[in-house]
Amino acid sequence: MQVKDNNFLITGAASGLGAATAERLLAGGARVVLCDRSEHVEARAREWGERAVAVRGDVCRADDMQAAVDRAVALGGLHGVVHCAGVVSVAKLLDREGRPADLDAFAKTVEINLVGTFNVLRLAAAAMADNAPQGEDGERGVLIDTASIAAFDGQVGQAAYSASKAGVAGMTLPLARELSRYGIRVMTIAPGVFETPMMAGIPDDAVASLSAAVPFPKRLGRGEEYAALAEQIVANVMLNGETIRLDGGIRMQ
Repeated sequence: MQVKDNNFLITGAASGLGAATAERLLAGGARVVLCDRSEHVEARAREWGERAVAVRGDVCRADDMQAAVDRAVALGGLHGVVHCAGVVSVAKLLDREGRPADLDAFAKTVEINLVGTFNVLRLAAAAMADNAPQGEDGERGVLIDTASIAAFDGQVGQAAYSASKAGVAGMTLPLARELSRYGIRVMTIAPGVFETPMMAGIPDDAVASLSAAVPFPKRLGRGEEYAALAEQIVANVMLNGETIRLDGGIRMQ
């Protein structure tokens, strides 16, 4: 699937990994629908010009995501999705007094990170199935999700976050197998520790510790590195049904 002249939907596009990916795809000649709950997504669209369109929306709401998909289809078809929207949560199963974790908080994390991902994929796949096939392989679209190394190396207090991201990784292969009949690929990126707004509140000494734990390069990942991998997944038709760790070799203890 080529980037140039195709249409992409980016969730979580107002900042972080989503914004970096949108900027890279736009630079490659794509048209991009930027979707985010934040009002800042509209400023991003104005900044990036006429090939960028903003749609405010919550990934957990079917009508919001249908509107975003429809906006891409109106541009001439939806050819790719990079789903970056999500939340980080921290809560132990038992607190210091031995009281159990809040069930609603656990469910909310799973709803946003896992159910929200499924919601985006199901609606996008339905639109992509109607595309005319492209290239010698007859490709109709590519779906790229975002998991986390926490899906595999979860830390204390990350039960909800790790479970939600492990679910994203876990549905990658079955969805790729299912959608192969339509010429639609499904891939997942599992970032390590990255410079994103989610990391902004972490103390400097904690950032230094995390950076030192990365074998190489000894720093946090950058949005443009995630975006470069997303672009390569779009372009390389043999990348399908897999979760790629993008983490500098870190294995969290």
